[in-house]
Amino acid sequence: MTTTAPVREPAWDLPRAAIRLWTAEGAISTTLLWVGIGTFLLLVPASAGGPFPVLRWALPVAGLLHAAVVVGVRPRLKHRVYRWEITAETAYTRTGWLTQTWTLVPISRIQTVDVTRGVLQQMFGLATVAVLTASSQGTVRIWHLEHGTAQRVADDLARRAELVRDQAT
Repeated sequence: MTTTAPVREPAWDLPRAAIRLWTAEGAISTTLLWVGIGTFLLLVPASAGGPFPVLRWALPVAGLLHAAVVVGVRPRLKHRVYRWEITAETAYTRTGWLTQTWTLVPISRIQTVDVTRGVLQQMFGLATVAVLTASSQGTVRIWHLEHGTAQRVADDLARRAELVRDQAT
């Protein structure tokens, strides 16, 4: 008998360090955007003709809006939405702050479990667990878990997936 995974909100949210990581990512992208805006303002003359006079005030306004969203709003919204859970039968996540995606992977379908840590994740003590299946659409990524938690989750999933494979043979 096959049991189906419950379609409900996953039980666990991400650690608060994920907010700080997303804020840092937003600050980096904002800095790069402002370098581009500054370069434009310095190199393109303020001429009376063409679209450039409008861009000379529109780009800084767009830069300020970008900064407000990616540094002030998006990290907190993402933290409210991103959730994950590992049950006896399924690993699943809910991701996305504008378009939400629920991804469910049965333990019996797991082929590989990876733990990765990017440079910023290492700075904030976080890691990502990737649960891979044979299907390209079946990968579940549990983003920005505390490193120790990520390692325990990966070890547990790998062990349980191996038990299921052993029982099937």
